[in-house]
Amino acid sequence: MQDWSDDQPIFRQLAQRVSKQILQGTWPEGSALPSVRSVSADLKINHLTVLKAYQLLVDDGLVEKRRGQGMYVCVGAQAQLLAEQKQQFIETQIPDIAATLRQVQMSMDEFISRLSQHIEGDE
Repeated sequence: MQDWSDDQPIFRQLAQRVSKQILQGTWPEGSALPSVRSVSADLKINHLTVLKAYQLLVDDGLVEKRRGQGMYVCVGAQAQLLAEQKQQFIETQIPDIAATLRQVQMSMDEFISRLSQHIEGDE
């Protein structure tokens, strides 16, 4: 059973989940997505909800419909999603980080040093 949030429609949440899976490589470029009916049955949601989610992905250029064959991940979808994620980070998180650095009076050198420790610790 899936946990759906009440803050946005299920079709949008499903589209976001599929986008995340494309970004993570679960659905490689050129691969077929599961059929609308199988997703509908697996998640116990209306097939029109799944169709609407897939249509969002088509509209965003991440997925293409192939008549009689189904939905396929577009070539370049992963790079597109990565670029969008990077842009969102630049627009939303960096200003927050900058404001916090000013608030706590942390120098860029100290921030970069500590950030490097975290990045190296993750690898």
